[in-house]
Amino acid sequence: MEKRKLSFWEIWNMSFGFLGIQFGFALQGGFMSRIFQTLGAEQDAIPMLWIAAPLTGLIVQPIIGYLSDNTWHPKFGRRKPFFLIGAILSTLALFLVPNSPSLWIASGLLWVLDASINISMEPFRALVADKLPNSQRSYGFVMQTLIIGIGTWIASNLPWMLDQFGVPNEADAGILPMSVKVGFAIGAFVFITSILYTIFTTKEYPPEDISVFEKEKKQANFFKDISTSLKGMPSTMKQLGLIQFFSWFAFFTMWSMATPALTEYVYKAPAPIEKNYDLSKKGDAEAFDIANDKYQDAANLVGSSMGVYGLSSMAFALLLTFYTAKRKINRKYIHSISLLLGGLGFIMMFYSTPETLLYSFILIGISWGSILSMPYAMLSSAVDPKKMGTMMGLFNMFIVIPQIVAALGGINLLYKLIGNDSIHAMTLAGISLVLGGVSTLLITDKNAISD
Repeated sequence: MEKRKLSFWEIWNMSFGFLGIQFGFALQGGFMSRIFQTLGAEQDAIPMLWIAAPLTGLIVQPIIGYLSDNTWHPKFGRRKPFFLIGAILSTLALFLVPNSPSLWIASGLLWVLDASINISMEPFRALVADKLPNSQRSYGFVMQTLIIGIGTWIASNLPWMLDQFGVPNEADAGILPMSVKVGFAIGAFVFITSILYTIFTTKEYPPEDISVFEKEKKQANFFKDISTSLKGMPSTMKQLGLIQFFSWFAFFTMWSMATPALTEYVYKAPAPIEKNYDLSKKGDAEAFDIANDKYQDAANLVGSSMGVYGLSSMAFALLLTFYTAKRKINRKYIHSISLLLGGLGFIMMFYSTPETLLYSFILIGISWGSILSMPYAMLSSAVDPKKMGTMMGLFNMFIVIPQIVAALGGINLLYKLIGNDSIHAMTLAGISLVLGGVSTLLITDKNAISD
C-alpha cells in the first residue's frame, strides 16, 4: 500500500502520547534511586534493585509487539488498544510508587511501573513505521524524540519546581518528601491525558487484505513466529544490537547511579544511612535530619540537572526535525558523533562542579536524542513491515540485556576497576558510549544509513 506523506500536525498528534510515556520514564529514571536510598538502600545494592526494569522489558516488549502485529479492530485499530491499557496501569503505578512503605514494595512496584510503560511504548515505535512512508521515518522518530525531550526536561524538574512553589522537600526518615509524591501524581495525570489525545486524534491503516490478515492470525504461533524472526534477523539489526548494548549500558548506569554518585561527589551531600544513627538520641536524630535535608536538596538538584539532557535532546531533535522535513541525512554518522559527544559528557562529570554539571548533561542529551531516533529509523528500513511490532519488540532485547548485565554486577565490578568512588560509575558510562559510537561505523546497509 502506498502511504501518503503526513503533515507536521498529523505526525505530532500520533507522537504526542510519548509525552506521557517519557514523564513516566523520566520520573522513574530520575527519582527511583532516590526512593530506594530514602527507604534505606545502600549504594552498591541500587543497581540490583533496578533489575526489575530491564527484566520486565525483556519479557513484555516482544509479547506486546507480537500481539499488536496480530490485532485489528475496526474502531480501536491495531496499536491503540495497547496504548490505553498501558496508560491506565502506568497511571495507577505512578500514584503508588512514591508512597511505598518499604524497600521491597518499592522494588516490586518498579516491576509494575516498567511493565506498564512498556505496554504503551512498544506499539508507539511500530506506529511510526505503520503510518509513515520510508522517506518520512527519520522525521517521525525525530518528532518522537522532540516530544520525549520535552517530557524528560519537565518531569525531571518537577520536584525542584514544586519545592520552589512551597511544596515541602523535607520528610521524616524513610518517607519521601511531598515534592516527590506530588511530582509523580502530576506525571500520572500527564501520562493518561497525552495517551488519550493520541488515541482520539490518530487513525490507523487497516490491513491491506483483511481476509488474508485473519487467516494469518489464525495460523500464528507465538513461539514459532518469534523463533523464526530471531533466526531471520537481518545483519543490520545485529549490528545495531551491538551499538545498543553499549548505549543502554551507559544510560542504565546513569539512571541507577547518577543520584548517589553526584549527590556525594559533586554536591558533597551523600544519603545518610539510618542504621548509622541512633535516632532515639537527640543529637543523632538532629544530625540525621540535617544530613537527610542536605541529601534531599542535592537529589532535587541532580534531578533538575538531569532534566537538562532532556532539554538538550529536545533541541537536537528540533534541529533534525527541520532538517529531515526536506533533506536526507546520514543516520550512521549522526549517531556515531552523538554517542561520542555523550561519552565525553559522562567523563567530564569527574571534573564537574554544581555550576558546570549541566554542560555534561547537554552533551549527554545529544546522544540521548540520537539513541531514541536513529537506531529505530535504521531498523525500520531493514525489516519486514508486516512484522514491525514483533521486530521492534525483539530489538529491545538489545536494550534490556545490557541493563540486566549492568544490574547483576556489571556496574559495580567495572567501575571499581577505575576507582572506588561512585563517580567512576559515570566514567564507565562514558567509556561505554564511546565504544557505542565507534561500533556505529559497522553499519553498511545503504537503505538503513540514508532515508
